[in-house]
Amino acid sequence: MSDEKILSVTELTKQIKGVLELGFTNIWIQGEISNFKLHSSGHIYFTLKDASSQISAVMWRSRAAQLIFRPNDGMKVMVRGNITVYEPRGNYQIDCFQLQPLGKGELQQAFEQLKQKLFEEGLFEEENKKSLPVFPQKIGIVTSPTGAAIRDILSVLSRRFPSIEVILVPVKVQGIGAAEEIAEAIADLNRQKLVDVMIIGRGGGSLEDLWAFNEEIVARAVFASTIPIISAVGHEIDFSISDFVADLRAPTPSAAAELVVKDKNEVVELIRNFCYTMNNSMINSFEAYKNTVSNLTQSYSFNKPHDMLRQRSQQIDELQNRLTRNMLHSFSMTKQRTQFLSSRIKTTNPKSILKRGFAIVRQDESIISSVKKSISAKPATIEFHDGIIDAEILRKRK
Repeated sequence: MSDEKILSVTELTKQIKGVLELGFTNIWIQGEISNFKLHSSGHIYFTLKDASSQISAVMWRSRAAQLIFRPNDGMKVMVRGNITVYEPRGNYQIDCFQLQPLGKGELQQAFEQLKQKLFEEGLFEEENKKSLPVFPQKIGIVTSPTGAAIRDILSVLSRRFPSIEVILVPVKVQGIGAAEEIAEAIADLNRQKLVDVMIIGRGGGSLEDLWAFNEEIVARAVFASTIPIISAVGHEIDFSISDFVADLRAPTPSAAAELVVKDKNEVVELIRNFCYTMNNSMINSFEAYKNTVSNLTQSYSFNKPHDMLRQRSQQIDELQNRLTRNMLHSFSMTKQRTQFLSSRIKTTNPKSILKRGFAIVRQDESIISSVKKSISAKPATIEFHDGIIDAEILRKRK
């Protein structure tokens, strides 16, 4: 005993912890949930069991908050995580990274829970949906490179519009890691901006087979895409979460190809119709202008310009005559007024009065208008109509 290493319980537990935690990483386990407990801290504790064995499980709050469903006792699930050892009790447990429902009932419940959650966040609102380009030049397809979906899509595209360019981003469409690959492919096409529109989807299958398109990570990648997305998952009766978030849902991959491009024959016919319409419109316009020109050339004003000029000349003569008459009348009235005023001026002229025998007497250059104003024995002048004589006032008579 003295030569052997004696381990403490703690040392043994640490060695077991090292072996287990290094040897069992990123493993998937399936089983049934029991003893489920949501702690006040937000952590989840439960037991995962099958018919013969059980293992403790824990999911920390940060990961538990991202679950798309609410786990319950009796629910069959798949768990991905690492084996860890809880040293205080020496128990081993699985530290869960991912938790997925396994049974169809559980999957349907998870589907409804995530659908309600995203609906309340507004990811399904019509106002958030983008319009598809009318004539896309490049189409991105996110699907399995070996599935029936890609064959159907390429077949329809080559028939309807063979010149269209297709960029395939190959991904897994079911199983572990499929949702992450789909989401990353959508993000890559957006980062590189290589395409005008995108189709994501796969062929038909069970609810479990289609589940990758019901994952929250895919739904949020579709919503975040700036490139319009058509979701084409399964058959017409199948609905996925990506169908509700996408800008357009196609019942099948083939229908998605029908929706994304127009038939070349329809486009050619549309161009023909445009050409026919434009040609008719031009012909009708030419005819209308031709009729207008014809009507103008046949009009009186176009054919009788000299007559119109003569009429205008006659009107000018009439206006000129009217102006002359008005001016002569105005001159006559002015002349009569002038003569009348001139006669009045002559009548009131002092020299005209002198001709009738009157005279003007002045002394010291002032007019003597009364006897009282005259000065005796002082020289004076008397103005007659034909001249002026000197005089002297001798005396005044009373």
